[in-house]
Amino acid sequence: MDSLTQIALGSAVGVAVMGRRTAVWKAAAWGAVAGTLPDLDAFIDHGDAVLNMVRHRAESHSLIYLTLLAPLLAWGVSRLHGETALFRRWWLALWLVLFTHPLLDTMTVYGTQLLQPFTDHPFGIGSVFIIDPAYTLPLLVGVIAALSLRHQARGLRWNTAGLILSTAYLGWSMVAQQTATQVARESLRQQGIEAQRLLVTPAPFNTVLWRLVAVTPTHYHEGYYSLMDRRPVVRWTSHERGAELMTRYGHTGPVARIAAFSHGFYRLRQTPDGRLQVTDLRMGQDPDFVFSFDVGPVDAVGSVPAVQRSSRPDTPAALAWLWQRARGADLLPLGAALAASP
Repeated sequence: MDSLTQIALGSAVGVAVMGRRTAVWKAAAWGAVAGTLPDLDAFIDHGDAVLNMVRHRAESHSLIYLTLLAPLLAWGVSRLHGETALFRRWWLALWLVLFTHPLLDTMTVYGTQLLQPFTDHPFGIGSVFIIDPAYTLPLLVGVIAALSLRHQARGLRWNTAGLILSTAYLGWSMVAQQTATQVARESLRQQGIEAQRLLVTPAPFNTVLWRLVAVTPTHYHEGYYSLMDRRPVVRWTSHERGAELMTRYGHTGPVARIAAFSHGFYRLRQTPDGRLQVTDLRMGQDPDFVFSFDVGPVDAVGSVPAVQRSSRPDTPAALAWLWQRARGADLLPLGAALAASP
C-alpha cells in the first residue's frame, strides 16, 4: 500500500496496543516509524530496473526478519523514553506494526515475499488497489481523534473503531473480488475463451470496478466488471502476448524474473529498433502499463541493465472513464475507448 496508509495503520496499531500505558503521541509516532521501515528498501538500487522491481517487498517484508527486528526496536524505544518496565508491551506493539505492514501489502496485486529467506514467492491477494481512500480514511480519522480529543478513552475508542472499519473493508474487498471472479469465469466460458490464468483486481481507488485479465498461451484478454452493472456481462478485448518471443527469450534472466514475479501475467514485444520489451500485465491497462521494461537488443537480451519504460493514460480522461464505468456505464476498456475516440 501507499506510504500514507502504512503510516496510518502503524500509528493506529501502536495506539491500540499501548492504550493508556504511555502517551498517545509516543505510540502514534513510533507506530508511524515502524510502519514506514519495511518500505525503505525502495531506496536500494540493484543496478537494474527489473531487479529493483522484484527485490522490492523482499527481505524487508519478511515476517521472519521483522519478527527478529521487533525486540531490538522495542528495546531502543523503551530505553529512549525511560519506559523499560513497558518493554514487553512496546515489543508487542511494534511487532504488530511491523507484522501488519507486509500483510496489508499482500492484499494488493504487486507481490510480497513474506517468507524470505525460505522462498522468494511473491504473495498477492489483489483485492485492494495500492491507494484506496475507503481503507485509509477510517485509520486517519481514528488516529487524529486519539491524538486530539481531550478525553483519552473516547479518543482510543475512535482509534479502535477506525481499525475495525478498515479491517472490515478488507473483508468486503475479498467478497467483492470473488463476485467479480465468478462473473469473469462464466463470461469466459460463454465466449469460449480457455484461459490458463485469470487475474481479478480492483481498478484504481475503489472496490466497485474490477479489472479482469485472462491469459492464454498466445493472447491476453482484458475486460472490466462493475458491481453496478445491470447485467453480468464482460466485454473482452484481445491482445497478443508474443508467443514466439516467449519461446525464444522466456529463459533469459530479466524475462524469467518478470514471468515468475507476475505469476505468468506478462507479454513480450519487439520494438521497431530491434529491442525486446517485457511488460507486467497486472498493473495498468492496455496500452499503458506501470511496469514495462526494455531488456536490451533481441540478439543480446540481458546483456545490459533493464530500463523501465512506463506509460500512463491521460489522467482527466482516465478518471472520467473510471467514474462512468464504475457506475455501470457500458464502455469499452479504457485503452480501446481512447483509441476509438476521434
